[in-house]
Amino acid sequence: MISRLSLAASLVALSLSTGWIQRQQPAPDLLAGDPGRLVLENVTATRVQYRGRDAVRVVAKPGTTDTQVERLAIVPGVEFREGVIEADIAGVPAAGADTSARGFVGVAFRIDSSHTRYAAFYLRPTNGRATDQLRRNHSAQYIAHPDFPWSRLRKEQPGVYESYVDLEAGAWTPIRIEVRSGTARLYVNRVPQPTLIVSDMKNPPAAGAVALWIDSGTEAHFSRLHVTK
Repeated sequence: MISRLSLAASLVALSLSTGWIQRQQPAPDLLAGDPGRLVLENVTATRVQYRGRDAVRVVAKPGTTDTQVERLAIVPGVEFREGVIEADIAGVPAAGADTSARGFVGVAFRIDSSHTRYAAFYLRPTNGRATDQLRRNHSAQYIAHPDFPWSRLRKEQPGVYESYVDLEAGAWTPIRIEVRSGTARLYVNRVPQPTLIVSDMKNPPAAGAVALWIDSGTEAHFSRLHVTK
């Protein structure tokens, strides 16, 4: 009979030989460094304290009001095709934003060298507890720019690329994006079931960068960004 000590030693040896222990180490926090290293597209990014933790604040670059431009804070040195992206995000309408602002905040991935072609999941935080049920149904969204913005997806296949999820504007909201074999899943608030499943991703399956994403009229905060493949 194998003793518990011998069994434990065998498991350690197996772990070392397969690299299991190394793979189980937590992925580094990609927002832990200087936010000045982020590659910014029509946004500013600063280090702040927000709701009790270190965070990166992202807002539209002053004078940038065009709703068609991309607003990204790209993390350097990350190539992502499939795997898992996790982050804590928070969004509110920015001061002075018009009534269409929802605090749009999310994460973009598979960003190409032009910074205009990518996929993203994002939240509309003020929709999560709205009294209008139709607006509540538009709380979480998938997009694939430039060809498939939210407006086209909603028009051509209503309700397929967006869904309801309970959200509190301005609160830290954990999200998890899983991309495997052409299917992308968004998990919100650490629930075991996905909030949104996209089984026909619109972008080609090419590797690309990962970025913090906002839309117009938004003040967003991000922390604890991890990418594993």
